[in-house]
Amino acid sequence: MKITAIKTFLPAFGHRNRGIIKVETDEGIYGWGEAYSVGPDLSVKPIVDYIATWFLGEDPRRIEYLMMKTHQQFRFPPGGTGLAAISGIEHALWDISGKAADLPVYMLLGGNVRDKVRVYQGVGGATGKATAEAAQKIHENWGITAFKTSPYRLDHNRHRWGRVCAEAAAYFEELREHTPEEWEFAFDPHAQIFEPIQALQLANALAPYDPYFYEEPLRPEHIPAWSRLRQQMQVPLATGESLYTRFEFLDLIAAQAADIIQPDVCVCGGLLEMRKIAAIAEAHYVTIAPHNPMSPIATAVNVQFAASTHNFKILEYINPTGSEWENWVDEPYLPEDGYLKLRDRPGLGIDVNEAVVSKGEYTHWQRTAPVRPDGSTGYI
Repeated sequence: MKITAIKTFLPAFGHRNRGIIKVETDEGIYGWGEAYSVGPDLSVKPIVDYIATWFLGEDPRRIEYLMMKTHQQFRFPPGGTGLAAISGIEHALWDISGKAADLPVYMLLGGNVRDKVRVYQGVGGATGKATAEAAQKIHENWGITAFKTSPYRLDHNRHRWGRVCAEAAAYFEELREHTPEEWEFAFDPHAQIFEPIQALQLANALAPYDPYFYEEPLRPEHIPAWSRLRQQMQVPLATGESLYTRFEFLDLIAAQAADIIQPDVCVCGGLLEMRKIAAIAEAHYVTIAPHNPMSPIATAVNVQFAASTHNFKILEYINPTGSEWENWVDEPYLPEDGYLKLRDRPGLGIDVNEAVVSKGEYTHWQRTAPVRPDGSTGYI
């Protein structure tokens, strides 16, 4: 079997685009993958088109070989944009391999260690009660009992930090009052806090109400700050969406700087790299909650990882029902009682509707930094 073509599509996903990649072979078997764009969104396609020449004529089932060859031919670390392109291609190689073997991808990864995959969903509201009502609707439809929300009730660039923390605590207290005791709520400051002491103060404000985890309060660049923060915190610290390969995660984990890591299979280099990251984490008693604000294609990839990885914790999930990307795949993974069930279906367990993902125009999107009262810019 030989790779004959690699195609890239950039369908609209809400207000931005997703990079969807198809790999074709001379035996008529094809595979699909998804690339997460760290920005600019248009960067995915030209990189995929360029490196596609490295894959043509190769056996798509030689995934370890092809990934090593690709990283070596980049010479310098490819960074977020290059790794996203690599990731999307790599997913498709696994999809092809599973179809060729007539097995789900998770069986090629050692078999399933669980029968279903727990998910959590983002939720929000102006008040704790409003957020509780939104979570209740999601639970009624899909049985989900774990959620993530923002701790910010005030603009943290314009209000005294003590007030920001106090309002976050009041919000969480009200949220707890209106939801079942067993439900989980995680909080995501979105890497917008520059001073580690402020990250600790916010964590302390939330701690009395038992957050599921406290996600990425700081920027990822300086690992010692993360290490100190974790030593001082009383709640689980999670991070990793802004890190990439096993080498960066090794630094984070060896420094005992996180309880939960959140690599993204669409930007870390793919399933094979995620498995290597997971092995490092497992050796340090660290669990994995993959970053997945993605389409049903990426969710299908993550299900294969979660099914076969013992130290998996929970999967971030966006429900495609009622959205423009609901029809991207023939059978999206949808929750039942808060879990995604495994499928005994070859490859990723889905097929992509090429006619749908190939139509439509590119949607320009750009993150915009907030402006503080003094005219300086803040973190997004």
